[in-house]
Amino acid sequence: MLRKIVLTFSLAVLCRAQDAARMDQIVQSYVANKSFMGTVLVARGDRILLDKGYGSANLEWNIPNTPTTKFRLGSVTKQFTAASILLLEERGKLKTDDPIKNYIPDAPAAWDKITLFHLLTHTSGIPNFTSFPEYPKLEPFATDAAQIIGWFKEKPLDFEPGSKWNYSNSGFVVLTYVIEKVTGESYEKFVRDNIFTPLGMKDSGYDSNSAIIPNRASGYAPGKNGLENAGFVHMTVPQGAGALYSTTEDLLKWEQGLFGGKVLKPASLAKMTTPFLQNYAFGIGVNTVRGRKVISHSGGIQGFNTDLLYYPDDKLTVVVLANVNGSAPDAIANKLAAVAHGEAVKLPGEHKEITLDPKALSRLVGTYRLAPSVDMVITLENNQLFTKLGPQPTIPIYPESSTMFFLKVVDAQLEFPAGDGPATQLILHQNGRDQVAKRLDEHENYLNK
Repeated sequence: MLRKIVLTFSLAVLCRAQDAARMDQIVQSYVANKSFMGTVLVARGDRILLDKGYGSANLEWNIPNTPTTKFRLGSVTKQFTAASILLLEERGKLKTDDPIKNYIPDAPAAWDKITLFHLLTHTSGIPNFTSFPEYPKLEPFATDAAQIIGWFKEKPLDFEPGSKWNYSNSGFVVLTYVIEKVTGESYEKFVRDNIFTPLGMKDSGYDSNSAIIPNRASGYAPGKNGLENAGFVHMTVPQGAGALYSTTEDLLKWEQGLFGGKVLKPASLAKMTTPFLQNYAFGIGVNTVRGRKVISHSGGIQGFNTDLLYYPDDKLTVVVLANVNGSAPDAIANKLAAVAHGEAVKLPGEHKEITLDPKALSRLVGTYRLAPSVDMVITLENNQLFTKLGPQPTIPIYPESSTMFFLKVVDAQLEFPAGDGPATQLILHQNGRDQVAKRLDEHENYLNK
C-alpha cells in the first residue's frame, strides 16, 4: 500500500514537472521570435506551476524580467475599478443602478438614462474617448477625470443606453470620477487602502511618469529596425480604465482574494461576474473556453500588453504580463491554460504540412460566415488554399490532415468536417477560442455581393 502511494505521488510530481517544462517551452517560442518579453505565472489554487521572467525589463541596461518586475496593466485595471464600485455599494455609499446624473448633475440630457451598471458593462453608449481622432494630441498631458469627461460629455451617444455593447474607456473614467466624488479621496488612495493593502499587494499601485518606482519595467513596441521605446502617455489619462501597475505574484493574490471572499460579499461577487451583453460583466469577460468557464480580461497600453485568466472550477490562475506591445500575451495565456488542463498544444513550428489531392482541397472552397457581416472566404489557386477574413489580406493555409489546416503568419488553425462533398462549415481555432462559421450557399453569396 505504501509503495502504491509513493508511486502515485511520484507520478503526480513528474506530470507537474512535465507540464512546467512544456509551459516554459511555449513561452520560450514567443521569446525566440522576439514577440514577447515579460513575466508569466500559472497557479492552481496555492500551488505554483510556473513563475518566471523572460527577456529584459530594460533593454538599455539588459536588466532581466523577474517575478517581482512591475508592469503597467492597461485594461486589467478595470476589474479593480468595478470592485471598488461594489465595495462602495456594500457600504451604502451608492447603488449600481444609480443614474449618472446623481453624481454629474450637469450631464447632458442624453445621459438621463445612463446608470453605473451601464458604465460597468460597456452598455452606456458613451463614445470611447481613446478612439477620437484628436486623442493622440491629448494623451501626453496631465489631466484628471473631470477634465477627461469634458472631452466626450457633449458628444452624441453611440446608441440607447442598455441596448448594445461597445467597449468604452470613457465609462470607466466616469466611474473613477464617481469613486472620488463619493469617497472624497483619490482613486489611487481608495484602491490602495481598500484592495491592495488588505490583500498584501505591496508591488501594485497607480502608475506615474515622475515617481521612482523600483523594479518597474520599461515599455517597448515593434519598430522598423526591431524593438524601440514605446510612445508616451501621461498616466493621469488612463484613470480607472487602465492606469494601474502590478506583478504576476500580486495578481495571484488578487485572484485568490477576490474569489476567496476576501474582497467582496458573495452577492457582490455574483453581480460582478454575471455577464450582461457580449459575455461582459463588471470590468471582466465571462466566457466558456474548451468547455470550461473562464473569467478574464486583457490590457494594452503604450509598451505593455497583459492578460489575466481565472478558471473558477479548478481555481486556475494564468497571468501573462509583457513589456512589448503585441498579441503574444493572449496566445501564451490560452496555451498555458490548455496545458494546465491536460490538453495537447501545438506551437506554430510544430505543425507539419502534408500534400492533399486537389479534389480534397476544392471541396473546402466557399464563403463561411463567422459573424454578421464578417465572412471568411476560402479560395484555391494552383493547388494552394487561401483564406481571406473580411477586409484583411489574403493568406495561404496549409494542410496537416484532410480536415485540419494551419496558418503560418498567425497562430491559428482552420478545421473542416470530414467527407467527400462540399464542407458545410469551418471552425477557427485561435487564442483558445473556437468560432464556428457556417458555409453560405451560392444564393446567399449572390445576395451579399
